[in-house]
Amino acid sequence: MKIGVLALQGDFREHQEIALALGHEAPAIRKGDELVGLDGLIIPGGESSTIALLAKNFDLINPIRKAIADGLPVYGSCAGMILLADRIVDGAANQETFGGIDMVVKRNAFGRQVDSFEGEIDFNGSSIHGVFIRAPWVESVGEQVQILAQFQGHPVAVRQGKLLATSFHPELTDNALVHRYFFDEMCS
Repeated sequence: MKIGVLALQGDFREHQEIALALGHEAPAIRKGDELVGLDGLIIPGGESSTIALLAKNFDLINPIRKAIADGLPVYGSCAGMILLADRIVDGAANQETFGGIDMVVKRNAFGRQVDSFEGEIDFNGSSIHGVFIRAPWVESVGEQVQILAQFQGHPVAVRQGKLLATSFHPELTDNALVHRYFFDEMCS
């Protein structure tokens, strides 16, 4: 499969490495026309307001929104979760999102950079090590949203149709469970 990785800012290379290791193409996406022909798209962790600003400057906001509306499978980790949310709490002034998941996400909900941590999570019935860096959590979800993982009582992995979001960074571990789930369950 051809899994694009939004490569404007953040840890996009780590997502590319996992996709390649699992036998998929993983082109860097920086322009709207590069979305054509993808089987899926990954929006990496990083700084959500910076990614949104760069996406606006590179004229990617509307092409990604259209791709989501047209059914392109999309996975967002950490900042990617924020960017897939329909609504944000504590967002930067006038921060835009691509939207698509009927959820309210709180930015930096687990704390600042110095509060970053790791912990074990039950992701859809399987154990996974989660890396939380200035991580968001989900405040609330709509009826169509499935909660796949929680941590400390807060949803940290959700799915709505072909959209997947995690507040943690599975790309920073040796466990490709979340990526396999995205590729096998949503992209194929």
